[in-house]
Amino acid sequence: MSGKMKKWLRAAAARAVRTTAQTAVAMIGTTAMTIGDVNWVMVGSAAGLSGILSLLTCLAGLPEIKSEQE
Repeated sequence: MSGKMKKWLRAAAARAVRTTAQTAVAMIGTTAMTIGDVNWVMVGSAAGLSGILSLLTCLAGLPEIKSEQE
């Protein structure tokens, strides 16, 4: 695997993890008054989908990688 590919995978994975975590926190905060009221299936579904969409968006390009190449 080339160095460029490793950099891209590392940056894309970091972005996807951040996006997934942010979505999970937002879903927990907006759907429940107490921790017992959280719909964990919905939180997991939304967070997982956001991570997948983040990776797909990264296919268009990552600003972090472009700024390092210049």
